[in-house]
Amino acid sequence: MCDHGKGESLVFLMVGGLIGAGIALLYAPKAGKETRDDIRRIASKGAEKFMTEKDAIQKRLSELMHEISSRTEELVRGGVQLAEDKKREILAAIQAAKKAYDEETRKLEAERES
Repeated sequence: MCDHGKGESLVFLMVGGLIGAGIALLYAPKAGKETRDDIRRIASKGAEKFMTEKDAIQKRLSELMHEISSRTEELVRGGVQLAEDKKREILAAIQAAKKAYDEETRKLEAERES
């Protein structure tokens, strides 16, 4: 499973936990003010935890984007280098063919003159 899926699962788990805790508090045998205070306290803790997890997920996504960017640059550089190498090979082959052609032409001219 990818990290992105784990992060989403964690967020859904936290949100589900908060909703469940809120429902449990509503049905608890406490006075309304106590229940509201408990809900505020739990919501505050949940919001803090969510922000902490959100920051961690954003940091990981940022790291992944940087890694993808770096690897893409490496691949592009490798592709450019490969193209340059092939270009040099092709030019060398053309020069060798031209040299062989020139030599054969000289041989044929020499045979004609003889």
